[in-house]
Amino acid sequence: MSAKKIVSWNVNGIRAIIKKEFIENVNKMSPDILCLQETKGAVEDVKTALQLMTDYKIYVNSSKARKGYSGTAILSKEEPISVVYDLGMEEHDQEGRVITAEYESFFLVNVYTPNSGQGLKRLDYRQTWDEHFLAHLKKLEEKKPVILCGDLNVAHQEIDIARPKQNYNKSAGFTQQEIDGFGRYLEGGFVDTFRHFYPEEVKYSYWNYMFNARANNVGWRIDYFLVSKIMMDQVKAAHIHNEYLGSDHCPVELELV
Repeated sequence: MSAKKIVSWNVNGIRAIIKKEFIENVNKMSPDILCLQETKGAVEDVKTALQLMTDYKIYVNSSKARKGYSGTAILSKEEPISVVYDLGMEEHDQEGRVITAEYESFFLVNVYTPNSGQGLKRLDYRQTWDEHFLAHLKKLEEKKPVILCGDLNVAHQEIDIARPKQNYNKSAGFTQQEIDGFGRYLEGGFVDTFRHFYPEEVKYSYWNYMFNARANNVGWRIDYFLVSKIMMDQVKAAHIHNEYLGSDHCPVELELV
């Protein structure tokens, strides 16, 4: 696999962001593979929105349960060996949240992890998801190393969230159950690449649209690249590109040697 640069971006609606210098920004980053979350469109709508991205082969997974909700896409300059959508589990496969692309030396899994919701009403479901999703990653790992990217909808540590005390066990994405769920990925042999390179840096990837959160940098780091420990020697760098606008998330990047 010749990919050297992979970028992941929760675009919060592909048809909205495409009008906001999205293509220009992607061209500046120049990824070999681009993973998108929260595309919010049917397969054909997403492909139409991305039709100017002619350097890439485009793979789209859309929500079957709710139109204009959730959704993921992988844009790849090199054609993957195979592409699989979803987890093969009815309860998890209604919202277009997962695409797994196989390349020569790794699997790339693009995910938009379910949010635990207002009042944490989906927290039980979220815990089931985390358990089944980790099992999916470990099964892939039996064949070759895994790169996981996307919006994991959890801030792992206090350093990853601007207001930890106000949010702890009250807000979706910073409950102990979700933190423990993320911890199990790390215990299971995955490395949080940004934290690996920057153990103490405060940098966020998501800001609520309300309350001038981005201008005041009241954010969360919930967008990640996690990599099988066995391939960390191939990881050159990890970046959070908070200079790029257009969504309530910014792109994150993984550079391979």
